[in-house]
Amino acid sequence: MPSTAAEARPRLPDYSDYLHVAVAVIDNGRGEVLLARRHPHLHQGGLWEFPGGKVEAGEDVTAALRRELREELALTPTVIHPLLRLPYHYPDRKVLLDVWRVTAYRGEPHGAEGQPLAWVSKAALRDYPVPAANRHIIAAARLPSCYLITPDPGGEAAWPDFLRQLRQSLRGGISLLQFRAPTLNTDDYLRLARQVLACCREQGAELLLNAEATLLAECDAAGLHLNAKRLMATRERPVGDDKWLAASCHNLEELRQAERIGADFALLSPVKATASHPDARPLGWHRFHWLSEQIALPLFALGGVGVGDLEAAWRHGGQGIAAIGALWGTKEKGVVAVG
Repeated sequence: MPSTAAEARPRLPDYSDYLHVAVAVIDNGRGEVLLARRHPHLHQGGLWEFPGGKVEAGEDVTAALRRELREELALTPTVIHPLLRLPYHYPDRKVLLDVWRVTAYRGEPHGAEGQPLAWVSKAALRDYPVPAANRHIIAAARLPSCYLITPDPGGEAAWPDFLRQLRQSLRGGISLLQFRAPTLNTDDYLRLARQVLACCREQGAELLLNAEATLLAECDAAGLHLNAKRLMATRERPVGDDKWLAASCHNLEELRQAERIGADFALLSPVKATASHPDARPLGWHRFHWLSEQIALPLFALGGVGVGDLEAAWRHGGQGIAAIGALWGTKEKGVVAVG
């Protein structure tokens, strides 16, 4: 019997018995986000948190977000987009954190309810004591919307042109990239990775190595990216909490493995048909959304996507997009959305 449309579209999880909370990651455009400290008598009192509050019955989540920010901070958000939906079980309650990034607002925030506030650099967010559920929000707050995967650099004669295009990409706004070079042997990978790292440091970008974890001791990049094979063979987090850990995933089993070993974020592919993997069945945006609701990790959409797909990625639960060709060699500053 042929499948119906309803059968082809898996149902999203039911969170009706969770406390629904609207949360704002407020970015001031200077690399800082706003934290507020909870009053001591409240649940998780004394800890720092991202501003927000309870979504009332029948209330739209964006309306709740605007109301809470007006009441708590005397602030009116003007540009927002979804960032992450995070279900979490505390011993005494279940919460659904509906997290939105605020990139423009009216007013100067102050603690309208007497709560202390702090503008915190994204790099320093991990130094603040926060509720346990906030770990993945901190990762999402620190991550940009675009994640560049480098194309294969080819042989050594091609490296100067590869590095030239890399610099163009960094000047175009790329701030996070994965150095992927499957055709290079370990020695050549390491030699070129050091040059890539130098380029990234010149532009203030972060580099993840797609390689064995041991190479981080010889090339002090910002983290490690596991391909699916390495991911499934890994039993515990192979890097410290001071490094990024990312993983390439294609299904729920791999996503749950990434979550199990403590990955900070994942790539999920292919969302659309791609020339590089013509036999791979695309997930489509609905299944991408369904998978994003099963786990707590920030997800980048990969496969046939570009900057023009950012809005779709955000609407369907994604952190943003990851790409090779669509982000490689970008020349004009501001072409790539990085917030």
